[in-house]
Amino acid sequence: MAGFIVAIISGALMSLQGVLNTNVTKASSIWVAAGFVQLTALATCIIMWLFNGRPDISGIFQVENKISLLGGVIGAFTVVKSVSDLGVAKAEVTIVVAQVIVAYIIELMGLFGSKKADFSWLKLLALIIAMGGVFMFYNTGKN
Repeated sequence: MAGFIVAIISGALMSLQGVLNTNVTKASSIWVAAGFVQLTALATCIIMWLFNGRPDISGIFQVENKISLLGGVIGAFTVVKSVSDLGVAKAEVTIVVAQVIVAYIIELMGLFGSKKADFSWLKLLALIIAMGGVFMFYNTGKN
């Protein structure tokens, strides 16, 4: 249950993050905003590392799949650009559904060290319904 609650909070905060980062972009540029976001994230991580007993950082160099180290780079540009182009709600609903689809594919194939999941027609149907929801969100009402 705790994971479910944290996931809801995370989703809410991601939407807020997209809006805040887009506001920074409007006042500067996408690269300045993305850089600032990364710098503030780095500062937060350093502070948390200091307060967390300073666990050994050498483990970062022992990651087997080096592509895993690119996780932070991926979101720096994409969320800010999609929110500024589509608006908050359209961007976020598209991002969330795309995340679920890609996450399911990753699980089905057991990619990046994830536990391999069995295919489910019901989950595929749920993804199709979610994509239909995105389509409806884009094509109903004004904007």
